[in-house]
Amino acid sequence: MSTANVDAAAAGGVLATLITFSVSLGVIPIGAYFLSLHYLWAENSTYAAITAVVAANIILVCYIVVSLREDRRGRKPQPPEKARPESKKDK
Repeated sequence: MSTANVDAAAAGGVLATLITFSVSLGVIPIGAYFLSLHYLWAENSTYAAITAVVAANIILVCYIVVSLREDRRGRKPQPPEKARPESKKDK
């Protein structure tokens, strides 16, 4: 990867997005586990674990969607090639 691509990626906030989702992936499922364990499922750890897994999967899907949107936004449409006159070689 060239340094121009790295600079463009850093300017676009890719690193900030990665850090945000990484922290979210560590904090939200654990919080969801303990909150649902005490307040939602009445101390049933199996359901609380399922809640944490669902929360982690939602975060992963959101990261994929955001990454695809950033990738599409970062690409510039390629201009069409100019039509060159037909030469004797092309015939």
